[in-house]
Parts: sequence; C-alpha cells; structure tokens
Amino acid sequence: MKYPLACDTWDHREIEAIQEVIKGGRYTMGPKVKQFEKEFCDYFQCQDAVMVNSGSTANLLILALLKEKYKLGGDIIVPAVSWSTTYFPIYQYGFTLNFVDIDKDTLNVDAEKIEKAITENTCAIMAVNLLGNSCDYKRLNELAEKHNLILIEDNCESLGAISDTDVYTGTVGRLGSFSFFFSHHLQTMEGGMIACQNKDDADYLRSLRAHGWCRDLPDDNSIYTKTGDPFKDSFTFVTPGYSVRPLEMSGAIGSVQLKKWPDMRRQRVKNAEYFQQKFKDLAGVRTQKETGSSSWFGFSILLEGHLEGKRDALVKELKGNEVECRPIVAGNFMRNPVIDYVTYIDHEDYTNANYIHENGLFIGNDVVNLEQNIDLVYQIIKGLK
Repeated sequence: MKYPLACDTWDHREIEAIQEVIKGGRYTMGPKVKQFEKEFCDYFQCQDAVMVNSGSTANLLILALLKEKYKLGGDIIVPAVSWSTTYFPIYQYGFTLNFVDIDKDTLNVDAEKIEKAITENTCAIMAVNLLGNSCDYKRLNELAEKHNLILIEDNCESLGAISDTDVYTGTVGRLGSFSFFFSHHLQTMEGGMIACQNKDDADYLRSLRAHGWCRDLPDDNSIYTKTGDPFKDSFTFVTPGYSVRPLEMSGAIGSVQLKKWPDMRRQRVKNAEYFQQKFKDLAGVRTQKETGSSSWFGFSILLEGHLEGKRDALVKELKGNEVECRPIVAGNFMRNPVIDYVTYIDHEDYTNANYIHENGLFIGNDVVNLEQNIDLVYQIIKGLK
C-alpha cells in the first residue's frame, strides 16, 4: 500500500530492548512490565496502572472488577458505534448493553441522549473515545454524579488525547483501557493497560490478571492477608481470574515507545492539521470535530450531499490507488449479526450511527509526514462522480 493504515514505529532501540530481555532470560511478566507501568502512570498522571496482553482484555478485566469487586448488575450505557470488545465483556459478565446514538460530528456518544436512556437499573457509563477524540466529559461527569453511575472508559484508540476537562483521556473515569496493538499509538507487539484511580482497584486487577492468585499482591493489599510464606502464597487463589499477563518484552518495548511518544504525537497532530485544512471546504465530506485535544488515531471521512451512498465506489477507488481504509470501527454495532447473542436495550433512535454505518470510513495517520498521501485521497474524492 502507498498509504497504509499504520506503519512500524520501531527502530534499533526496541530491538535492543528485546535483546536485553532475552539476555536476562525472563520472558514472561516481570520487572520490565512493572517499570513500564510506573512510567505510564507518571506520564499520564494516573494513580496506578496494570499492564495486560491487549486492550480487549483490559476491557474484560474492567468489567470483571465491576461485577466481582463492586457486585454491580443491570445495564451499562454504551455508544452505538465502537469496537466489538467494548461490548462483549459487558454481555459476558451478565450486564445489559444500553445502546445510545452517537454525535455525527465527534463520532462519540451523544451526551445529550444519555440521560433519556438511563433506567432504574443503569449502573455505569462506558465512554469510548473514538479515533483519538475525547468524549464530552464535562457532561458525562455531570450525568455520572447526578445518577450515581460509575464512569469507565474504552480509550484504546485515543492514548495521549486530552479531554475537555484538561486531563488525559483514559484517566477521567474510575478505570480506563488502552491498547498497544501494532496499528495503535504505542506498539508493543501485543499489549494493553488499565489506568486506575485507586490502589485497591489496581491490586484487584493484578490478581485477576494472573489466574486470580495472591502472588502479585503487595503485602498491604485489602483483598487478602498473605501468610508471609512464599510456598503457601504462591498457589493461593483469591479472585476468579484469567491468564492475560503481558510478555516482559512488551513491557521493555513500551518503555522505549513512551520515550518516543511526544515526537510521535507532534507528527500525528501536524498530519491532522494538514488533513483538516485540506478537506475543510471539500463538498460532500464531513470530518471529525475535535473535542479537547485529539491524538488523531486516524482520519474519518463521512460522505454526504452528492456523495451520500457512494462509499463502495470510493473504497474501490482508494484500493485501486493503494490507499488502505476501513469502516469506522464496527459501524452501528446493533446491525452486526452477533447482536442476536447479546442482551441489549434498543431505543430505536440511531440515525447518526446508521448514517456512519453506511457512509463512513477512515484512513490512517502515522508518525511520518503524510501530506502527499492526504493529497492523493483528496484528489480521489474530488474526482468521485
């Protein structure tokens, strides 16, 4: 592809970090992971952080925490447009998905429609920051406080974005998930992180992360009083956990990538500024409206006016010119066949999600100059009949 969705952001420093782990002989989760967790907390200003093997399992453990530690049940507000593993852990833990339409400009949940969707059984809001863009957290915080709801975040596409409350997205709510998959902002092979507002949640997550045992818990944890005998404590299980630990290599790579992140973010923003300027007056195209300061995962393109209904033709032209593109995540998730498996609330008002499902796509952003690539996409769309 001339213009791929994502490119490798590694250089000799990531390779050297892997070699250091190999020389040390410990490949599974260890001190490098712990170091990256600490550096992540310091950079993104969260109270604690727990690394896992993907952003999807970060969401899984967040929902496990709500169910097992906080004993919550009922329904959880979710946007109608997001990725599959925003939703599956909610269903898998017995919650009901309460779908709310999105805002056509920001692509995030329409905060003004949430209050009407809240039921007497609603226990939480799962805010999703889509394509690098922050939700309207001023309003979401008000709603969460007013209705005594826990606010959690799927921030897998938006590391480094700054919310309208002047803090990093993923750290606004009680818990926030991050992804370090190849196409995301930081690349650690596979990997994810959960940002926490308090130590007790982080301790619980560390047990859930590794089989449910107490081995990784600090002595001052509030979950289980350890015996102090390593033999007995090594195989004592205290939470209904999983095995979703990250590799030690991923932790080491994360530390390298985090040092490079400020420069990578700057180039992403430069590309976005060029994209916005280029497309601002192009008839038939609506682009994402920024809330706070986006970290620009990619560039959304929503066809309207004379281009409405012509997405298939555009996709064909883009592919023919070696431009990689994708739907805007899963579109309206309620229109995916898997919806027959889950328990959900349908408010029958998803005009914007449906429009994006049929007329939306996105192209990639990267840490290199993309002006020529953006020009190419502009010319393709401009010539679309």
